Amino acid sequence: MKEIEDWLYSRVGLNFRKGLERVQEARLLLGKPDEAYPIIHVTGTNGKGSTIAFLRSLLMAHGQKVGTFTSPHIVTIRDRICVDGEPISEADFVRLVQQVEEMEETLRQSQDSLSFFEILTLMGFLYFKEQEVDVVLLEVGIGGLLDTTNIVTGEISVISSIGLDHQETLGNSIEEIAEQKAGIFKAAKMALIGPLPSVARAVCQEIAQDLSTELRMYGEDFQLSEGFFRNKERAIAIPRLGLQGEHQKENAALAIEAFLAFMDKRNLPILVEQMAPALEETRWAGRLEFIEPNIYLDGAHNLAAMERLSQVISTYPQDTVSILFGALKRKDYQAMLDYLQERFPQADLYLTSFGDSGSLGEGDVAGISFLPSYQSFLEEFQEEKQKTLFVVGSLYFVAEVRAYLLEKQKN
Repeated sequence: MKEIEDWLYSRVGLNFRKGLERVQEARLLLGKPDEAYPIIHVTGTNGKGSTIAFLRSLLMAHGQKVGTFTSPHIVTIRDRICVDGEPISEADFVRLVQQVEEMEETLRQSQDSLSFFEILTLMGFLYFKEQEVDVVLLEVGIGGLLDTTNIVTGEISVISSIGLDHQETLGNSIEEIAEQKAGIFKAAKMALIGPLPSVARAVCQEIAQDLSTELRMYGEDFQLSEGFFRNKERAIAIPRLGLQGEHQKENAALAIEAFLAFMDKRNLPILVEQMAPALEETRWAGRLEFIEPNIYLDGAHNLAAMERLSQVISTYPQDTVSILFGALKRKDYQAMLDYLQERFPQADLYLTSFGDSGSLGEGDVAGISFLPSYQSFLEEFQEEKQKTLFVVGSLYFVAEVRAYLLEKQKN
């Protein structure tokens, strides 16, 4: 398995953003496996993973066999390709890598080699067809319009949120990023959008109109507030959610609306009494995850996500809060750190590095306590247990800390 993973990682960044023609041809050579099941396609600056988690819970509670393709992974690379929440087995993973590699020999007669993300995407399509899933929840990698996943036709497209992130790839304005995200809308299909900035909402409306896409908007067509989900046809009691934070109500509302639309389109029975329990039991690793007493993990990796996380942090007295931050140098880490310092001046804020060679180091940020070893810090913190710790920043950092803490719990 390690040899396979090393081979895959050698393809990271290959032919990045050079169009979809290569992966489209690869899809044809594999027999268009994505046409074997309906797809709900999900993008967003933040919240897409949580939306998928809620949606998966709802669908599984109604007996649907659900494939999910998500990124990045928190525990193992196989977590990106799951059926009913269970990662693809090592044997199937290796077999499908080899199947794609064999196909690539033919592909290279006319195209360049496939990238890491393209290979995994194609593997997911193949696996879901083999598993005869009822529906696939497909998460966009970056953006939408030019993302590898956008070679499919989704029955329902979902945009959870739009903010400034990946500007080097998607554009420097909300309008430009909105155009990329709405690039997953498909003609004569359905699209749902969360509470977007007005300029982003206008872009989505224009693109939906041009494509004759049915557009449903949070706050106008559906919402979740005061313990009730409401749309134009239904009012459903949803007293509690399994994921914390006020923003999760928005993600849950998107998931509920997508679920109801999917079931209605197929004339499948909706068991209202099953919905609230499914949403209350939803979990998503690394998203405000209560990993052990006094420690939360959250992959808030941009300013918008940090602002949402602050709503939860602010429920604690500042002098009882510690924040451990790790991020990649290519992110706008300074804006996130400035925000945390301004928002929580009395909290203990620490910067640390992690296993990724591109992570922040001691010389990258001034005026913040740097911890050369987050492991040593966590050991001391666990012994004292006097404060609440939020481990935040890059999902890669959060995944590494999570693995460390879970391994310690075993010993």
